[in-house]
Amino acid sequence: MLEVKAGEIAGAIWTALNGTEGLSQKALKKAAKLKADKDLFLGLGWLLREGKIDAEEVEGELFLKLK
Repeated sequence: MLEVKAGEIAGAIWTALNGTEGLSQKALKKAAKLKADKDLFLGLGWLLREGKIDAEEVEGELFLKLK
């Protein structure tokens, strides 16, 4: 069941990032309509493993964008 949830969250994150130059962790969580940080990180892990996003630290905050 967790794999299904991770895939759904990854899809929401990808949709939120699509058409942007990237978003901060906080902005992405809001744009993807995620309530918990653990859900955000579950989806990010999926997308990072698949090589779909880039993540970097900008001014002490996580910044994410599609590849």
